[in-house]
Amino acid sequence: MLSRALAAQAVRIVTGWTPQEASLVVIDGVADQGIDAIAVVDGADPHVYLVQAKWSKTGRANCDRAAIMELLTGLRLIDDEDFAPFNPRGQQLAERAKSVMARGPVPVTQVIALMRAEEVTPGFRLAIENGENEFNRHGDVLGHRIIVASEVWTSVREDIAPKPVKLAADLFPWFSISTPYESYQGVVEAEQVLEWVGHGSNLFSLNIRNPLGRTPINNEIIDTLSREPAHFWYFNNGVTILCESVERVQQSMRFPQSRPLSLTLHNASVVNGAQTVRSVAEAVATDEVAASAKVGVRIIVTGKAVDFAKQATQATNRQNRVEARDFIALDPIQAAILEEMRAELGLEYSVRRSELEPQPDTGCSVVEAACALACAHPDSQYAARIATTLDVLWERGSQGIYDALFRPQPGAYLLWNAVQVLRQVRRTLHELRPRYAGRGAALTEHGVYLLAHLVFGRLDTDAIDEPDTKLEWAEHAVEETKQLVQELLPMVAGVIDELYTERSQIRSVCSDISRCREIAERLLGGAGTERIPDPNKYRRVPAQRKRRPNAVSVLIDQAVLAEGEALVLSPGNRVEAEALNDWVAEDRTRARATWIPHRTKPILWAADGLQYSPSGLISHIWELARWEDRPVANQGTARWAIKTGETLADLAWRALGELELSEESA
Repeated sequence: MLSRALAAQAVRIVTGWTPQEASLVVIDGVADQGIDAIAVVDGADPHVYLVQAKWSKTGRANCDRAAIMELLTGLRLIDDEDFAPFNPRGQQLAERAKSVMARGPVPVTQVIALMRAEEVTPGFRLAIENGENEFNRHGDVLGHRIIVASEVWTSVREDIAPKPVKLAADLFPWFSISTPYESYQGVVEAEQVLEWVGHGSNLFSLNIRNPLGRTPINNEIIDTLSREPAHFWYFNNGVTILCESVERVQQSMRFPQSRPLSLTLHNASVVNGAQTVRSVAEAVATDEVAASAKVGVRIIVTGKAVDFAKQATQATNRQNRVEARDFIALDPIQAAILEEMRAELGLEYSVRRSELEPQPDTGCSVVEAACALACAHPDSQYAARIATTLDVLWERGSQGIYDALFRPQPGAYLLWNAVQVLRQVRRTLHELRPRYAGRGAALTEHGVYLLAHLVFGRLDTDAIDEPDTKLEWAEHAVEETKQLVQELLPMVAGVIDELYTERSQIRSVCSDISRCREIAERLLGGAGTERIPDPNKYRRVPAQRKRRPNAVSVLIDQAVLAEGEALVLSPGNRVEAEALNDWVAEDRTRARATWIPHRTKPILWAADGLQYSPSGLISHIWELARWEDRPVANQGTARWAIKTGETLADLAWRALGELELSEESA
């Protein structure tokens, strides 16, 4: 199948056909007569392409001269109109190729696609040219084209890259600036903004954030559009659009600015005002009154000035609540990782802060990837530095973490395998949390990254970055990780007690660079591990069951979450996830929400802009999704998670654990 896919991709490269069209001309298999695909381009400029593809998972496909002989043998059969030796599809395509070739001197190209990094040998090229001489005695008709891995990957990246967006913008009133960059500023009707949204997420390809869905601010935008559309221009900062080129149509030659200006923007992207665009479109779609609102627009034509486009994106987004992580979306390395994750593993990779987090089996976010890479790094300082806040992940420069993790670019297999290990560490600690009390429980909360670093140190990571389409390394590592965490948890607690006394704060130790290095050296370097700590030292002693505190009240009382914190839907199990997947896929805002510090209705659902209780919203979602086998009750706080993957219930348990520790120390 991979060889056939390579043949089809080669057809796409030389013809520009769609994947569906290219797949229909693949004949690779029994009785293909040495030809893997026959592509016949008919019409005013006819051409015949005979494709042979050689796949190699290691990127070392052989340039075998015998393959050339097979390809030429197949061509002789077509030229002699001897179609019977071909398989059924091959017979049809060979006959069609001959009918086109018979019209006159129609060019025929041998396309050899080799999944190899190096160029072919001179001997291989000579074999091709010698074979062509037989067919070119009466004119140059037969030629060749060699495609190697680099060109294949380039075409794949182009296929999965966001498609250029062409926007129509009718400005009035308006004015323009010609230098140093052609620019326009003016007003468009809200109804036209609704048309822009039809381009989907590609409209925001250069933005550091996608639209955030329903938030309190976006609710205010929609409310203004519905109640006071005439005031919208005064209350809103407008939209900034970058484009590569522009076509302009003026309705007056003598007094152009007295009439509307019609612009067609090529390769356009909204770099500031994504929330405005989405909110305007939503308001116009549901309320005709909103269509009359005026929206301020600034358009900058950047041409090929990529650096200037990035600078403009950054400058127009320097406002409140734009985080350092948001600017990481502009790093070409993140775009390359996204492409490689899709091409190599078929997985999603979300970079922008407001993007919906991929489901665990479909991909990961840059946050999760960065945490995993920090833990997998040989130096434990990175695991220590992210223990307090993940904001440090995006610090740049010689002392920053970001460049240490992402330069050079980590491969897709390294990144995904590391994520799998970190996830298993989290899962195991979540299971162990109820079994431990005091310092043991604190370690399950604050020692996640330190323990993950120690797990990576114990695992055999020699092949963690090797191509492994079956993901066998991850499968074995995940199995081993659970046992390692169970062993390491009491050992780490014992080493901390021994080195820093039982009065030391677990949270402080796990975020202290020098102390984490000491612990790692003790447990990974083999020094002093002969005395295994008592594994039951911090085991929870069964006690009278206490009434579970209200998770929402705990989160509000302890100020765990800031108002406006983004939440994503996190189904409680696989059955629930499967029941909701199709329904959520119809509208991604159904899986998004915002935290509001309200004791009864703290969840602002992006899908309708209304506030709910966690459990009430989950029940509502189950009902809307028509999940027939839904349970009677649910734990809503366990089904809404923040960007780190922790649920509201997890955060509440952590807050309670910290509260218990502070009471014990007091």
